[in-house]
Amino acid sequence: MHLGPWRWFDENMLDCCEPLEKVKDKGISFGKVVCLAHCAGANVKAFRANQSSLDDFRKFILACSSSDDCHVISSYHRGAFNQTGTGHFSPIGGYHAEKDMALILDVARFKYPPHWVPVGLLWEAMNTIDESTGLHRGFMLVSRRESSPGLLYTLSCKHDSWITTAKYLMDEVPVLLSSNNLKDVNSVFSAVFTSLPSDFSEFIKWVAEIRRKEDNSQGLSEEEQGRLAMKEEVLKQVQETGLYKHITSILSSSDSLALRSGKQSLSQSDSFANMAANICCQGAGILTNNSGDKYCCLETCVRCYRATSDDKHVTVVSGMVVNGNGKQGVDVLVPSSSSSSESCCNHDKPSGGLLHPASNDVLTALLLALPPHTWYGIKEKRVLEEISCLVSAENLPSLLQEEIMHLRGQLVMLKRCKEDKVEEDLSAPQL
Repeated sequence: MHLGPWRWFDENMLDCCEPLEKVKDKGISFGKVVCLAHCAGANVKAFRANQSSLDDFRKFILACSSSDDCHVISSYHRGAFNQTGTGHFSPIGGYHAEKDMALILDVARFKYPPHWVPVGLLWEAMNTIDESTGLHRGFMLVSRRESSPGLLYTLSCKHDSWITTAKYLMDEVPVLLSSNNLKDVNSVFSAVFTSLPSDFSEFIKWVAEIRRKEDNSQGLSEEEQGRLAMKEEVLKQVQETGLYKHITSILSSSDSLALRSGKQSLSQSDSFANMAANICCQGAGILTNNSGDKYCCLETCVRCYRATSDDKHVTVVSGMVVNGNGKQGVDVLVPSSSSSSESCCNHDKPSGGLLHPASNDVLTALLLALPPHTWYGIKEKRVLEEISCLVSAENLPSLLQEEIMHLRGQLVMLKRCKEDKVEEDLSAPQL
C-alpha cells in the first residue's frame, strides 16, 4: 500500500533493472540485485564467493552488525540449510561472536521466520553456482548515501517509453552525432530532437502524470512536504541552466514547422496550458457538432470549485477558441482530485500550484545526465567545446548536480543491464 510519495520503499518501486513481472516469474540474479541497489541510490560493494573469503565475510558481518549505516545482503542456496527452494536473498541481521552464527532475516517470513545459522554454513551456501548465470553467488554491502538522490528524475521499467528513450540517448545519439557534419550548437540539438523515439511524447505525459499524482497526495508529513519543495527547487534550477534556454529556444522555433508537417510539437504537447487548450478545442467541436473543424485556443483558465459540503471538488477548464467562423468562449467540466479552489489562468501550472516538468525540462535533465563521451563524436572542435560547456555538470548547483549524477548513474546501469554486463561488472557506475 502506498499512501503518498516517499513514505517507504516497497517492491513495486524497485524496477530499474528488471521488470517486476519478469522477477516474479523467473526470479532475479545477483548482478541485477546489485544493479537495482545502485539505481535505488545506495552505496554498494558486491563480492562473489570465489572473489572473497570466509574470514573477510565474517569481518563484514561483524562490522555491519554494529553499525546503523551498513547492511549485508547474502545470496545463497537454501539447500545448504535443508530448506525447500533454491537461490534466495536475505539480509543479515546480527552476529553471535561466541557461537560464530549469523542471523538470517528471511524476507519470505511466511515460509521461514528469522533464524540463526553457522557463518561457515552460510558461506558454503553462498559459495554455490547460480545455474541461470553460471556464476557464483555472494554477498553485498549496502549503505545509505549522504544525500537523497532521485528527487525528480528516476528510471523505471514500468513504462516502455523510458526504455526506448534511454536506449536512444545512450546508444543511438553518439552514433548520430559522429555521422553528421554539425556546424553549430543548434544543429546538434536539432539532430537529437528530430530523431527522438516515436513514443517520447507519451514518456513526457507519463512523467507529468506521476508528478500530478504526487502533488495531489493528501496528508503529507512536514518532511514529505519539504521534499516536494525540494523537487520544485530542482526543477527551477534546471530552468536556470544555459542548456535549458537553448533547448526551449530550439523547440519554440520549431513549432510552426512541426505544426505544418502534422507532427506533434514537443514544446507544447505536454504543457498543462496546452492540455487545457486541447480540452477546450475538443469541447468546441462537440458543441458545434463539427469535430472536424480546426480550432485554436487563444487563452485558457483552469479553476477548481467545491461542489458540495462533503469536500468534493470539480474542475472547470475555460478557454477562448477561434476558427474560420469567428471565436467563442468554452467551459468544460472535467474530473478533478484537487483539494483547494485555485485557478491558474494563462500559466503552465496545474491547480495544485507546483511546477511540473515539460519536454524542455526533461530533455535538459536527460542531456545533462549523458556521460561526457556521448558528445565526443562531434567533428567541429568549436562546436564540441560549446556543447561540452553547456552539458557540463561541474558548475551546477549542488542539489541539481546530485540529481543529475544520480540519473547518469541509472542510465549507465540500465545500459549495462540491457547489454547483459551486470553479472561480469558489479562495480558502481563510473560517472
